[in-house]
Amino acid sequence: MAASDGKELTMSRAMVDAIAHEMRESDDVFVMGEDIADYGGIFDSTQGLLDEFDHDRIMDVPISETAFIGAAVGAAQSGMRPIAELMFVDFFGVAMDQIYNQMAKNTYMSGGSVSIPMVLMTAVGGTYNDAAQHSQTLYGTFAHLPGMKVVVPSTAYDAKGLMHAAIRDDDPVVFMFHKRLMGIGWMPAPEGPKTAVPDEDYTVEFGEADVKREGEDVTVVTLGLHVHRAIEAAEELTGEVDAEVIDLRSLVPLDTETIVESVSKTGRLVVVDEDYRSFGVSGEIIARVAENGLSDLTAVERVAMPDTPIPYARPLEQEVNPGTDNIIEAVRSVNDE
Repeated sequence: MAASDGKELTMSRAMVDAIAHEMRESDDVFVMGEDIADYGGIFDSTQGLLDEFDHDRIMDVPISETAFIGAAVGAAQSGMRPIAELMFVDFFGVAMDQIYNQMAKNTYMSGGSVSIPMVLMTAVGGTYNDAAQHSQTLYGTFAHLPGMKVVVPSTAYDAKGLMHAAIRDDDPVVFMFHKRLMGIGWMPAPEGPKTAVPDEDYTVEFGEADVKREGEDVTVVTLGLHVHRAIEAAEELTGEVDAEVIDLRSLVPLDTETIVESVSKTGRLVVVDEDYRSFGVSGEIIARVAENGLSDLTAVERVAMPDTPIPYARPLEQEVNPGTDNIIEAVRSVNDE
């Protein structure tokens, strides 16, 4: 399963490599979810694991998110390190008691007598016409609720490193992967998420954003799919505006320092988010910059999903989902101020 040194992998393959490595290292690591065994995950998030680890450790479960996420919480409290896949993040509602009142809180509620070393892995994002119940990102929903670490990879390299770190962490980690970045045949990925990935294990530390492109004029802060759209926008603006693109990678903890340092250099901020505009990540980023470096901030824009259910019709979904052109327009707008 492992790639040779420096071999380019899709994001799904990199995630599987990390999971397989951790399962070989410890019998306490196992995976459970819907269609993750024989099918390999509908977004290839567990493809090939069954061949090596069998059904005892790669477990298909009945369609009851409440039941299997609750079982994962119990297993984690008992000393195991489960990875539970919530097939679509949109399905969080039927299991929110297990996620937030159990997974996120039980260490606190027990006075620290138990830890919950589990990963809740879930697919996010739209762009493929699956309508309002299968196309949300909901980054802000999970980041808002204390007790869970939240990570969002945008490349294969980051996905592998973040997955290693997530499985080894003694706290619950929500691992949110964008469907469009996984590199599956029926949903082509943009340029960028398929990267060289070391054969050996490594970790990407939580709370460390990555400057994917350096620039002097405007800071663009984003995550997931829109890292690649922001880079594309920045490249199209070459010679007109020099945009710096920051990939958050981790929402909880959040690397405020890297964002503030960039804005102190550029003076202008654009935040791009596929989540809903109101009460979310975009507002939080702007608030932190205002709290820590307001005097440096000349202009700010946010580019996000409007506060409406995501349309099924392709033209309508494309209209509401922030695109490269929307980012270019926002960067030009703040640069002109």
